Amino acid sequence: MTPEEYCQRKAQASGSSFYTSFFFLPPMRRRAITALYAYCREVDDVVDESTDASEAARQLEKWRGEIEDLYAGAPKHPVTRALLPFLSEFHLPKARFLEIIDGMEMDLRQARYPDFDALVLYCYRVAGAVGLLAVEIFGRREEATCDYACALGTALQLTNIVRDVAEDAARGRIYFPLDELARFGVSEDDILALRDSEGFRRLMPFQIARAERFYAEAGRALPDADRKAQRPGLVMAAIYRAVLDEIKRDPAQVLTRRVSLSTWKKLRTAALAWIRG
Repeated sequence: MTPEEYCQRKAQASGSSFYTSFFFLPPMRRRAITALYAYCREVDDVVDESTDASEAARQLEKWRGEIEDLYAGAPKHPVTRALLPFLSEFHLPKARFLEIIDGMEMDLRQARYPDFDALVLYCYRVAGAVGLLAVEIFGRREEATCDYACALGTALQLTNIVRDVAEDAARGRIYFPLDELARFGVSEDDILALRDSEGFRRLMPFQIARAERFYAEAGRALPDADRKAQRPGLVMAAIYRAVLDEIKRDPAQVLTRRVSLSTWKKLRTAALAWIRG
């Protein structure tokens, strides 16, 4: 199996909306973004699939070493071997790959966030840093496109947090800021027990509205000169916003299932977003 085939299989296996947005890209950019996504899946899986935090920390440290090897021109893992040709082609900074690992390490160190300021750092590391790499691969000319990438990354991660309440609770994690839980009269035990309540039904619209504000901020930040090149990100935003709309219909449904779009609706949303640019 070639490194490119390995990344392709890793990306396809996730079934992610992120992968759907790759379909319309030219081959070279598609290979690059697929390799980046495979990298994100690898380091995320280290944390999510491990039952031993110390072993997960050791594995993430190995990935730090692999990134160092990548930038020294001697990668060993299929994912970093697939990434190698694109480092200079798309000017991908090493720091961004390491920041993504920093985000994974946050999941090992903490399962609660006292306030939104603390959560923003997490969102930047696990999503904003990815966005900053992605906009280079898609093709960026304007500096303001980096602001767009960070805002969109935060919006996407906030959508994940709203959608994945049950999945995160099963791992003992709560990403809603604790001061906001208190404001709406929702306890940590309520979240971990997936307990529906009046407070939860008031908390969710607040969380959804904030995600929507970040989507709007991203839209305002994207320069017209880069809009066409950045259509894959706009596709992703359209798909995730459609998921958010589904959740808005009945926010309590996230306590019992993972809300997702049908394949047909996902592809239709993607195609329309690509055409609109």
